[in-house]
Amino acid sequence: MVFCVLFLLTLLSTGSLQFQFKHHNNEELLEVLQDVNSKCPNISRIYTLSENSVLGIPLYVIEFSTKPGHHEVLKPEFKYIANMHGNEVLGRELILKLADYLCEQYTKGDPKIRYLIQLTRIHLMPSMNPDGWQLATDTGGTDFLIGRTNNNSIDLNRNFPNLDRIVFTNEDEHIDHNNHLLEQLTQLSEPLQPETKAVIRLIMQVPFVLSANLHGGDLVANYPYDDSKSGRQRGEYTATPDDETFRHLALSYSTRHADMAKPNRHGCGDIESSAFPKQGGITNGAKWYSLQGGMQDFNYLSSNDFEITMELGCDKYPPSSELENEWKRNKDALLNYMWQTHIGIKGVVYDSQTKRGIPNAVIHVKNVTNEESYDINHDITSVHDGDYYRLLTPGKYKVTAYRDGYLPHTKLVTVTNKPHTPAQRIDFPIKPITIPPYIRIQTDNYINNKLEDEFDNNQQWSNWAEENEPVPEPIAVQ
Repeated sequence: MVFCVLFLLTLLSTGSLQFQFKHHNNEELLEVLQDVNSKCPNISRIYTLSENSVLGIPLYVIEFSTKPGHHEVLKPEFKYIANMHGNEVLGRELILKLADYLCEQYTKGDPKIRYLIQLTRIHLMPSMNPDGWQLATDTGGTDFLIGRTNNNSIDLNRNFPNLDRIVFTNEDEHIDHNNHLLEQLTQLSEPLQPETKAVIRLIMQVPFVLSANLHGGDLVANYPYDDSKSGRQRGEYTATPDDETFRHLALSYSTRHADMAKPNRHGCGDIESSAFPKQGGITNGAKWYSLQGGMQDFNYLSSNDFEITMELGCDKYPPSSELENEWKRNKDALLNYMWQTHIGIKGVVYDSQTKRGIPNAVIHVKNVTNEESYDINHDITSVHDGDYYRLLTPGKYKVTAYRDGYLPHTKLVTVTNKPHTPAQRIDFPIKPITIPPYIRIQTDNYINNKLEDEFDNNQQWSNWAEENEPVPEPIAVQ
């Protein structure tokens, strides 16, 4: 009795409360995050996205890092986003519990959790659609559709800019542009919702390496592309250039889940769902059913981020009594997936003369593991201080770093991916291109003579100059 009283007094004095497995409303969601932050202030930070929901509810994120609020060189960034469809609520509660668990285990000295947070900057967003959650909850949480959309009746997982059509067109026309495609977008099919705008800004501002989007309604790990190349609605496997890596990422979750990958489990009812257990609990999105404007494809094609979608169960709104068991069923998978942020290679691209990091350098990879080598036609770029992160499965690769004004640098790399360790570090010192003065003078004279021959009036020169202007840097989404 004395112990119970002392324990209660301790809770009251610290303001900390033990996590409860329940459906937390929108006010309680913030209270859980604040409680976690109060218990782990040195490794956590709560922030809100740039836009509120349609009904004005802030979109909260809790971050875990040894230096919250700052990108650190060679520390990759990870994110989980849940409750995008408001009536798919399990992910929301799992993310709240995950935040509580990371803080709790870090404080207890769990070596793996401490090491994970030391190596990774982790962002957890419990709810992207608090308005939809409220509607689903107010109507009993039993309908398969009520609460799915935001308060403008828009499905947020169809509201992102459709970059798939751009990359498919580039492929068909042999245009060598396969990444960071937002700059090529000329129009939107529909206005962006505030929740969508907020997440796009987050994606553009933080150099995420890996992420996942938590849904419900089936039990499967879904990987890109979500949009079929031909436009066919079902049954068309549409692989990204990183198909092998995406399959690995999906399996890293499904095989650590209690039964997602078990071949003898039951599906969720439809024909496609019944096949998932025999596929290891994973599926290509477009083969399952094609959708445009999805968040996972947008991440892959607009940034360096690799994202997949986890469908966490047949029941979109499970009762509170099942939440603790669902945490146990998903905990190892949630943690193991975060560790995949450290597969492949990472390093710094820097000027070989000044030793300064070079942002926006391109990292191109060629798989030379087998006799039939091939280019992985999806490049990533270095970020703020020249650091880069390239997710890869085990094998041999030729990796090339280059940027305008520098000589390209290629290295042969063998990737092994030892569990629970940082990615192999491969740095690229690249040489600036310098032209000796006597060659520059000769070159300038040659160019001037050619210009005099080929452009006989100022108008022609003006046209030529306009056509050869450098491509402007992408403008951040406003």
